[in-house]
Amino acid sequence: MGTSVQSPEKELRFTRSGQAVWFWMGAAVLAAASVTLAATSIYRDVNPEVPHGAWALLPLAAALVSARLALRLTRRAYVILTPLGIEIFPFFRPAQGMRLVVWQEVARADVNEERTRLTLHHDAAKSSGIHLSLRPIRADRRALLAKAVIGRVE
Repeated sequence: MGTSVQSPEKELRFTRSGQAVWFWMGAAVLAAASVTLAATSIYRDVNPEVPHGAWALLPLAAALVSARLALRLTRRAYVILTPLGIEIFPFFRPAQGMRLVVWQEVARADVNEERTRLTLHHDAAKSSGIHLSLRPIRADRRALLAKAVIGRVE
């Protein structure tokens, strides 16, 4: 699905890179465990209780799955701010579940003090809207997202 963006310089893309950190660390730990199991299997002739080298394949497979998920979280968009509005992509099946909130629908935007939740209000009475978690986004990028959304709405 190689769709090209019409004007990529006019959009701000925020990924789930805040969540990816944990999966990168998990992949590193699992890869280290796999290497350790493979390396210690040389001493099976000295101590037969040492696990067989084939057991290193289990943490290696888990490390590959974790690294693939981390790469996906790092590359794929979570929120894109465009001149048309805010595109919100869910974790599973993002192409089918993508939600576009046009700027005309947003009467006001608020971010809580911890910068972990963005609220897009559809009316001035704040009776309807969307709550969007900012935890998947890296902490240093949340301030940029908040400033961009609030600045655009005001």
